[in-house]
Amino acid sequence: MAAPSDLGFDPWDPAFLADPYPAYAELRARGRVHWFEPTNQWLVPHHADVSALLRDRRLGRTYLHRFTHEEFGRSAPPPEHEPFHTLNDHGMLDLEPPDHTRIRRLVSKAFTPRTVERLRPYVRDLAGELVAGLVERGGGDLLKEVAEPLPVAVIAEMLGIPEADRGPLRPWSADICGMYELNPSEETAAKAVRASVEFSDYLRELIAARRKEPGDDLISGLIAAHDEDDRLTEQEMISTAVLLLNAGHEATVNATVNGWWALFRNPGQLAALRADHTLIPSAIEELMRYDTPLQLFERWVLDDIEIDGTTIPRGAEIAMLFGSANHDPAVFTDPERLDLTRAENPHISFSAGIHYCIGAPLARIELAASMTALLEQAPDLRPSADPERKPNFVIRGLEGLRVEVG
Repeated sequence: MAAPSDLGFDPWDPAFLADPYPAYAELRARGRVHWFEPTNQWLVPHHADVSALLRDRRLGRTYLHRFTHEEFGRSAPPPEHEPFHTLNDHGMLDLEPPDHTRIRRLVSKAFTPRTVERLRPYVRDLAGELVAGLVERGGGDLLKEVAEPLPVAVIAEMLGIPEADRGPLRPWSADICGMYELNPSEETAAKAVRASVEFSDYLRELIAARRKEPGDDLISGLIAAHDEDDRLTEQEMISTAVLLLNAGHEATVNATVNGWWALFRNPGQLAALRADHTLIPSAIEELMRYDTPLQLFERWVLDDIEIDGTTIPRGAEIAMLFGSANHDPAVFTDPERLDLTRAENPHISFSAGIHYCIGAPLARIELAASMTALLEQAPDLRPSADPERKPNFVIRGLEGLRVEVG
C-alpha cells in the first residue's frame, strides 16, 4: 500500500479532474487496494475487484439494517441534515435486502420494459425538436439546449409531472446530488436539505392528486403497485420518484456531453460514426466506458473482508473507482484508446449486482435518440470553445459544451 501523500489521487485538484485516468493507471500498478486518509476510505481501482465487490453481500449501501450508528462506530448525521437523509435513505439505491428487494420489486411493476418502450417515440421526437432548434440557431450550448432538457423532460413525462411544474426539477436535483461528492461542505448540505424539503413537498401534493385522479403515469403506477397486500409507503414513493429523476438524468446528461467532447478529440472515430450510424449502440457503450459519468461508488463493510492480503474491517468504507475499472487493461484492450467498434465491453458504468441501474434501458434510448438526431441534422457539428469541467469528481461532467453548425 502506498502512503496517501504519494498516491497521485487528488479528487480536488483541477488537473486531476481534467484527466484522472493517468492517476488511475498508477493506482492500479501500485496494488489492488489503497487507504486514502482525506476521506477515510479504501480505494479499489481494478475491474475484477470492483465487479466482485458490487455483488458481495458483505458490503452494503447502508448498515442500518444490521447495526445502529454506535454499533458500527459511526456518528449519526447532524439533525439539521435530516430532510436529506429521510429522502435519500428511503430510496432503493441506498437500501439493502429485505427493504431493497421489496421496493425494487414494487417499482419494477410500474417501471416495466413496456413502459420504457412506450416512451421511445416521445424521446425520438423530442430529441429531434431540440436538435432542430440548435441547428436553426447555428449552434449553442449542447448541454443546456439538448443534453439536459431531453432526459429531464422524459423522466418528468414518465412520472406525470406537468410541463408547467418542471422548471425546478434540475436545480433541485443538482443541489441534492451535491451531497454525493466527497466531503461535502455545510453550504452544500444546506442546499441539499432545502431542495429535499421543496421536492418532497411538491411530490406529496402530486401523489395526493393522483390518488384522487389516477393517470397513465409512473406516480399513479407506484400508488397502484402492490404485492400480496404490500404497498409502497408515501415516503418510499417520494424517494423513488426523486431517485428516478436524479439518477434518470444526471448520468444521461453527463454521458452526452462527456461523449461528444471525447468524439471531438478523436476525429477519426467521429468520422467513422458519421459514415456508419449502425455504430451508435456500440458507440454509446464505449463512450460511457471511456469517460465514465459516475466515477466512484461507495459501500460500507458489514463484515471483515480481505483484498490482496489486506484485511478491511467492519465499519470501514470502500470507494470503488468505476472510472479506473473501466480503463483496466486486464479487461479492455488498449483502454486509453476510444474504439467505437469495441466488441467486448463489460463496463460497469451502470453498476452491477442488486443495485444495477433500473433505468439503464431508458438511458440507452435517450443517448441513442440524441446522438442519432445530432448525426442526422448536424453532420458538421463541431466545438466552438474548449469546455470547462465541473469541479466535481464523483459525478463527472462539463459546465457546458459550446458547439456550432453550418
